[in-house]
Amino acid sequence: MTNQASHAYDLQASVASSSATTTDSLNERIRRVEQGLSTLVVVKDASKQTMTLAERMRFYQVPAVSIAVVNNGQIEWARAYGVTQVGGKQAVTPNTLFQAGSVSKPVSALAALHLVEQGKLQLDGDVNQQLRTWHLPDNEFTKDKKASLRHLLNHSAGVNVHGFYGYPMSQKVPSLLDVLDGKPPANSEPVRVTAVPRSVWKYSGGGYSIIQLMMIEASQKSFPQLMQETLFAPLKMTRSLYAERLPTDLQKDAAVAHRGDGKAVDGLWHQYPELAAAGLWSTPFDLAKVIIEVQKAEAGQSNKVLSSPMTKTMLTRVMGETGLGFYVEQLADRTSFSHSGGTDGFRTLLYGYTKTGQGAVVMVNSDNGAALFEEIFASIAAEYNWPEFKVTQKATIPADAVLNKQLAGEFSLLNEPATIVAEGEQLYFQSKLLSAKPVPLYRESTTRFFATAPDITISFELDTQARVTGFSLLKGTSTYPATRVK
Repeated sequence: MTNQASHAYDLQASVASSSATTTDSLNERIRRVEQGLSTLVVVKDASKQTMTLAERMRFYQVPAVSIAVVNNGQIEWARAYGVTQVGGKQAVTPNTLFQAGSVSKPVSALAALHLVEQGKLQLDGDVNQQLRTWHLPDNEFTKDKKASLRHLLNHSAGVNVHGFYGYPMSQKVPSLLDVLDGKPPANSEPVRVTAVPRSVWKYSGGGYSIIQLMMIEASQKSFPQLMQETLFAPLKMTRSLYAERLPTDLQKDAAVAHRGDGKAVDGLWHQYPELAAAGLWSTPFDLAKVIIEVQKAEAGQSNKVLSSPMTKTMLTRVMGETGLGFYVEQLADRTSFSHSGGTDGFRTLLYGYTKTGQGAVVMVNSDNGAALFEEIFASIAAEYNWPEFKVTQKATIPADAVLNKQLAGEFSLLNEPATIVAEGEQLYFQSKLLSAKPVPLYRESTTRFFATAPDITISFELDTQARVTGFSLLKGTSTYPATRVK
């Protein structure tokens, strides 16, 4: 790759080669992935359709990318690109550690379900019957229905606290009980039931903190020790650990977190005492082993962590688009299981398929990673003939500078600022929820625009006097409303 460091794992250790897959042909396949990036949506008749990984890393100001690809049920290759910190000289390798963010959740869920199979936890029934040192307070929402482990794993227990903010390295972190009750120095609200259990799907990192306590009490072990014994040791995940503060001897082997503006996070990265929800440090090579174990267990070929029936349960939707830990989708000939993760300055995406033995993990050390993921996975999907991450073309109509000026303004999206900027005939969308950079919008109709990176559609809403009152942001199957700030 031009002007971009690339380090491959020892092929003897990490690449599953057959007589039909020589080193030369594998290197050519990797080269096509590195040079075949594309936004999931492209403007019809646009001249250039693919880009290189090096180009897009520079564009998004992402210092480091680490990738592992699973094919035919084995890790086919793992490579890392860039440097651990912007302006630095230390190259990343497939051994470099990254924070996995919310990918911590399905990994934790595997261990929780292992405890269920051991009879130490129960999937159903009131979680308070399985807790000793702390209890989830009852209220008007739990009058008739109680939160269960099954629904905590599925995000349908009616529990609040979407995610966690992390703590600077210089700051004291709260205990797990402080997190659950929202007591200082915790910077998140108390974990409580705010909707009738099983009435609605609502993503809840707070629910996974309850699960963490359940696992600690049921196993009578610390959470890091439990995860090491239950998952990391059996799967030979030698570069994975749950830790609120990364041990000093490992810090030199870790990527540094970077914000969307390209600057490193003060103190290198944040701490996350909410271990089950956000406290995993790992590598794509290690996380690829999770993909493979889930694939084999689902097929009845392995039971290192879960039995085949329990794995099938894990990969079956309960409410929303999730099973018990993973996002899952039933496709024509396979089931996809996935999860993304984000801490302050890191992004991760894990994606796998049952039946076909395919998958990939990508980790980056930048808040701008989400858009880059789409482009990397589009290239992987094209090379390995995946049924998802297909590139589509969209036609546009001529831009209108007068209309753009009417649409421009300040908005509130998920309680965060979002801005629509007009620069003549070009309209831009900007929100730190998606990208630190202004995102160009392309006109489909008077009120409907799309972006190519990331793949979103914005549909403006007008009042009876044709004034913009807000917009709906469409991404995947989800719609997020935004209101204009007066």
